[in-house]
Amino acid sequence: MNILEELKWRGLFSQSTDENALEKLLSGEKIAYYCGFDPTAPSLHHGNLVQLILMRHLQNAGHQPICLIGGGTGLIGDPRLTGERVLNDIETVSTWSEGLNSQLKRFLTSSGENAVIIENNYSWLSTISALDFLRDVGKHFRLGTMLAKDTVASRLSDSGLSFTEFSYQILQGYDFYMLHKKYDVILQTGGQDQWGNLTSGLDYIHKMTGKSVHVMTTPLITKTDGTKFGKSEGGAIWLDSNMMSVYEFYQFWLNVADEEVVKLLKVFTFLPQEEIIELEKEVQENPEKRNAQRKLAEEVTRFVHSEEELLLAIEASNALFGRGDLTQLDKGTIIAAIAGLEVVKAKVGDKISEQFIASKLANSFNDYKKTFLSGGFYINNKKVESFDRAIENADVLNGRVILLRKGKKNIAAVRIV
Repeated sequence: MNILEELKWRGLFSQSTDENALEKLLSGEKIAYYCGFDPTAPSLHHGNLVQLILMRHLQNAGHQPICLIGGGTGLIGDPRLTGERVLNDIETVSTWSEGLNSQLKRFLTSSGENAVIIENNYSWLSTISALDFLRDVGKHFRLGTMLAKDTVASRLSDSGLSFTEFSYQILQGYDFYMLHKKYDVILQTGGQDQWGNLTSGLDYIHKMTGKSVHVMTTPLITKTDGTKFGKSEGGAIWLDSNMMSVYEFYQFWLNVADEEVVKLLKVFTFLPQEEIIELEKEVQENPEKRNAQRKLAEEVTRFVHSEEELLLAIEASNALFGRGDLTQLDKGTIIAAIAGLEVVKAKVGDKISEQFIASKLANSFNDYKKTFLSGGFYINNKKVESFDRAIENADVLNGRVILLRKGKKNIAAVRIV
């Protein structure tokens, strides 16, 4: 199986400008390819991760990856269906660009003959004058072609579109040309929804150099019901542990549905096909074991963070469900862990029975008494031994919380005020 067939099997290929020519290129000698990442937030997210995994597959196949940080295009913003973007100031975009630079280096090999190269388009977009840009670049782009782009056409018939966002596709086409001229880049990758912007540089490069270049896209990752994959309670699935704790990140992948997990194993991991097929059988025959989800969570967390961070996330997960020491967890992990739980407020000295009832782990005082007598209540993984037990200072964990548990799996939290 060649690299393009592998990408298709994994669900990482949607369309290309010339599939047969691209297959020959990727099966031959080393080529240079690039993907752009605009600094629209302080961190990359799971959507960017799809592109980085695609780039890593191509790098593993011997090709040369170039990550382009959009320090210039990030000041403009690509058109989106939901309306005009808010323009960020240059200081913010510059800070976010530096953060992306640090993140990108983690995902692609930085040594060897095809070590990753990181560029920032601010270096050339900030030095070209408006007159030069309009005369030397803009005249090669046809208005009819630009208006036909799906996002542009949709916005023009709905909320309208500023010239600023309309010009984005020219900037992206110019980026492709600059990288082609500097590194002989002949392939640009991106998401399927970016097809219009991605293809903007093809004609321009051909007009300027006479050469043909290529574009390849990945499908949008959706759930079985067709909705977009990858939203947590707090929004995007961020790759920066300061914006989404490693524990929360690990739990997100651990909790994906049975009908989604095999597709996600193909897209988001580098596991060999044979192993994924075996895990698919596990899902069908022993879904309650959730081995496929566990493997997915381990592989993605290890790739995005590290082996050490993965082990800490697993340790935290075990501790929260009674198989470890909660007092060893840091504040960030505990706060992330209680985000999806029933949380009630109390103070030191309050009766614990009241908190089990308030958090709905007990339906009534009689229910509390019945479960207590059977030994089914726990505070911070320690069995409640006294019927009239009160909350003590020693119970309070990092983050000013205590964890309540009924049986093995029913958990709630008390925030101490």
